[in-house]
Amino acid sequence: MTSITTGATSRKTPLLGLAADLAPGLALTTGIAVCAYGLRLFPGVAALSPMILSVLIGAVIHNTLGQIAGTGAGVNFSLRRILRLAIMLIGLQISAQQAAEVGFGGVAIIAFGLLATLSATLLVGRALGVPRGVALLIGVGTSICGASAIVAAKAATGGEDDDAAYAVAGVTLFGTIAMFLYPALAGPLHLSQSQFGLWAGASVHEVAQAVFASGQGGPEALQIGTIAKLTRVAMMAPVIIALGEIYDRLGLVGGGERGKPPFPWFLVGFLALAALNSLVAIPVEVSAPVGAATAFLLSMAMAAMGLHTNLRHVFSAGLRPLALGLFASAFISVTVLGLIKLAL
Repeated sequence: MTSITTGATSRKTPLLGLAADLAPGLALTTGIAVCAYGLRLFPGVAALSPMILSVLIGAVIHNTLGQIAGTGAGVNFSLRRILRLAIMLIGLQISAQQAAEVGFGGVAIIAFGLLATLSATLLVGRALGVPRGVALLIGVGTSICGASAIVAAKAATGGEDDDAAYAVAGVTLFGTIAMFLYPALAGPLHLSQSQFGLWAGASVHEVAQAVFASGQGGPEALQIGTIAKLTRVAMMAPVIIALGEIYDRLGLVGGGERGKPPFPWFLVGFLALAALNSLVAIPVEVSAPVGAATAFLLSMAMAAMGLHTNLRHVFSAGLRPLALGLFASAFISVTVLGLIKLAL
């Protein structure tokens, strides 16, 4: 009996240790999300979504207090795992018919915007005298999916850690600006919900940022924006693999550690739940609480994003890389918007 108990305890220990590591950071992101919901009870603040408030609170905390000791693992878990869970759950709000609304034209716009932005960023980076490694990481982060693409490209091309840290900081900054700028421009640009969702999903950088921005345009915009963004995510693997092969053949691989780009498994989960929603009528007693939980999980992820926004890193490499990041963000935004206006 004693040996059985000891074995069970030893098997539980790693899980308990993981829970202990994650608890402080999860408590912080949960607390920020709860505060964001609470702040909306005050007059004038209700116009702001919990996600907006969560990212602002997180950014203020990080840039005034720095990283709070012991919270790193839980904050990273919120930004990665909880965000991906929320994205998967959005699949329960989308049917196959709604997904098809993106259409061939939308996919073509997404692909063209991605490749054109990556190419233009490398060319302008060379003209500005920005190191090739930094320019490449800024380009993939802007054109594909932010930090995930930067980390994958760094691994595939043997990039440097410092270049990746700067690129992540810059892309996060301009993506955060886009989160607030896009919804403000939807009206003046006379964009329908589907057009706005495609614009946000095809041009805003991080997954969380694109989902947040498109969600401000209404439910249809959120659906189209999520599908468009996940289409870009699906393009990450072939683009990064191709970059790795090109760099290898041209002898441009850096001295950093190389590896294969990660597979976006959460995309499979999103598609599976969307297929389930298309085949089975999900009762409102289930869909309503799931929708509310999804919104709260997204707020936790946005709190984590705010807690990763380090303004000091943005200026650490000087003004030229910063100008390149601004150019890349503006280029993909204007290019995708122009294509949407012309073709849709």
